Amino acid sequence: MMQFLHDLLLFFRRDLRIASTYRSPFILEAVEALFGAATFYYVARFVDSPALREALPQGTTYFAYSLVGVVFFDYLNAALETFDRSLQEARDSGTLEPLLVTQVSLPVILAGSAFYPFAASTLRIAVYLGWSTALFDFPLRAANWFAVIAVLAATLVAFSGLGVLSAAYLLLFKRGNPAKWFILGVSSIVGGMLFPVGILPPWLQVVARLNPVTYALDAMRGALLDGAGILSIGGSLLLLLAFGAVLLPCSMLIFAWALRRTKVTGTLTHS
Repeated sequence: MMQFLHDLLLFFRRDLRIASTYRSPFILEAVEALFGAATFYYVARFVDSPALREALPQGTTYFAYSLVGVVFFDYLNAALETFDRSLQEARDSGTLEPLLVTQVSLPVILAGSAFYPFAASTLRIAVYLGWSTALFDFPLRAANWFAVIAVLAATLVAFSGLGVLSAAYLLLFKRGNPAKWFILGVSSIVGGMLFPVGILPPWLQVVARLNPVTYALDAMRGALLDGAGILSIGGSLLLLLAFGAVLLPCSMLIFAWALRRTKVTGTLTHS
C-alpha cells in the first residue's frame, strides 16, 4: 500500500512539474472561473428579479431569449475553433504539408476546411429549434428566414477572421490561442447570451456596445423571434460586415506570413 501511494506521488510530482512550465493554463483557468461565476451571478440576478425581467423584448419569454443565445454561440464557437481543429487534424494525419503545397489558393483551403463544421453547426441548431418548437412552444412561426440567413452569413464573415488568426497562432506556437477563450468568456457576459446587457453595470454596458457579438445577437433575436426584416436590422448587419471586411483580409495576410515563416524555419509539421 505504501509503495502504491509512493508511486502515485511520483506521478503527481511529474505532472506538476510539467504543468508548472506552462503558467498560462493556470491563469486562463482562473479567468475562465471568473467569467463563469459572473455569468451565473447575472443569470441568477435576472431570473430572481421581476423588475429586471422587464428588460426582455416585449412578448419574448426567457426560454426563447436564452435559447437563441445558446444556439448562436454554437456558431461563434465554430467560427473561432474550426480553423484550429482542421489545422491540428491535418498535421496529426500527415496531410498538412501536401495540402499547403498544392495549387489551391489559401482562401479556398481555409474556406473548404470550414465548410463542413459550419454545416454541422447549422444542423445542430436546426435540431435545437425543431425540438424546442415541437415540444416547448418556441415561437418559430414569427421568424423572418431571409433575415436570419443574412445575420448568420454576416456573423460568419465577421468572426471567421478571429478563427484564422487563431490558426496562425497555432502554426507559429504549436499551441491553441488563449485569446479565443477570452473572447468567448467576455462575450458570454457582455454579449447578451443569457440575459439582456441592460442589466449590467454601466461600465460593462460600454464594453457590450463595443462588442460585435452584442449586435449580432440583437439582430438574430429580432429576425428569429420578432420577424424583423433586413431594413430593421440593417445597422447591425452593416457593422458586422464592416468588422469582417477589415479583420478577414488582415487575418489572411497574417496566416500567409505565419505559413511562410514555418516553411522557412522547417517547423510546419512540428507539433
